[in-house]
Amino acid sequence: MLAIEPIRAFDDNYIWLLRQPGATACAVVDPGDEDPVLERLAADRLFLAAILVTHKHGDHVGGVAALKGRFPDAVVYGPAGEPIPRRDVAVRDGDLVDVAALGARFAVLGVPGHTEDHVAYLTDGALFCGDTLFAAGCGRVFSGTFEQLHASLQRLAILPEETAVYCAHEYTEANLGFAEWVEPSSAAIQARLAEVRALRERDAPTVPSRIGIERATNPFLRVAEPAVVAAAERWAGHRLGDGARVFRALRTWKDRDYD
Repeated sequence: MLAIEPIRAFDDNYIWLLRQPGATACAVVDPGDEDPVLERLAADRLFLAAILVTHKHGDHVGGVAALKGRFPDAVVYGPAGEPIPRRDVAVRDGDLVDVAALGARFAVLGVPGHTEDHVAYLTDGALFCGDTLFAAGCGRVFSGTFEQLHASLQRLAILPEETAVYCAHEYTEANLGFAEWVEPSSAAIQARLAEVRALRERDAPTVPSRIGIERATNPFLRVAEPAVVAAAERWAGHRLGDGARVFRALRTWKDRDYD
């Protein structure tokens, strides 16, 4: 089993550090800033064997070139359809990425919507999903489409419920605030919000989450639930008809009235 640890960056980013317990070879996911990664590698006497990139945004790729400069043998993986700096291997939905130095294989999942060719990496029950799925939320639609993001989230929602969700931002408390707007009577959301607030009071991470928890508390995965549909339709002021329209209404509601 890989040891997976967060490296904090910027105000709320997580760069994920992956290695076998006790090993010196490691990989990182979405290094938007090289400095905290280099500090961690030096402190733990690690060398960088691979960089996994989910999408093109600067807070996910900003440190790639500098890290590649320091560790030229590190292999940079990133989505084929986006401009990823220093990319060595372009990955697409359905690919398998073998990182021999970690003894790990990653399945590449195409999960566009936040950006046009966003990918996620899945290995041994751990999902590295960038900005597609957040704990209790999802990314905004930038260069993808609402329909793509809805389909991507539905794809992730059917993963086994124990799948650990390693997203890239500490947004959970705010996301649960919106979830509470959508389902104010949800005991599951209230319980999760209390747990998350206790963690944040200690400045502890609230991720990883798990797919089962997301199914129960994340409104963007719950677009077929009657209470969620009713809330979205009240906000929109008309019937929505299907899950994709409910998703668009929820995402637009959050963009306009909550974020």
